[in-house]
Amino acid sequence: MGKVYVFLADGFEEVEGLTAVDLLRRAKVETVMVSVAGKLEVTGSHGISVKADCLFEEMDPSEAEMYVLPGGMPGTIHLGEHKGLAALLQSAEQEGKKVAAICAAPSVLGKLGLLKGRKATCYPGFEEKLEGAEVTENPVECSGMVTTSRGVGTAIEFALSLIAQLKDPGTAEEIGNAIVWRK
Repeated sequence: MGKVYVFLADGFEEVEGLTAVDLLRRAKVETVMVSVAGKLEVTGSHGISVKADCLFEEMDPSEAEMYVLPGGMPGTIHLGEHKGLAALLQSAEQEGKKVAAICAAPSVLGKLGLLKGRKATCYPGFEEKLEGAEVTENPVECSGMVTTSRGVGTAIEFALSLIAQLKDPGTAEEIGNAIVWRK
């Protein structure tokens, strides 16, 4: 199994980014926090600073199985402006890599044309930015190699969906039970 790269920009939504990292690591999925900010310490949209595992320039895309974009403002804007990340995302499907985005971040995928002909969901108010997608209000939407989700309130469901895709539904259920998810 390849690595999951979670991209962090200043202004990222902490719950969305860290819930994915936490639950994926509990499932024994190698998960790497990657800073696109040019420095290891990244500060989220609510003033929580996180030390990323590496800088964007140091990561090895050949080891990736999935790329994950947390939302938050202005983090989503910073992710969307990063040319290196855009190139990685645009080549993901042809390279057999999964892409996942939550909250406002699916708008980055929409701008890159990665949602055309797919079902997708996002934070309310960003629907028009999901260019070419069939927009739903489901908490999590998996469509081909792309997974999208709505926001902080769906972060656990989003992360469990990623575990189900990368491992199997049983492992996702085990992790869900271990964290007392919806019992």
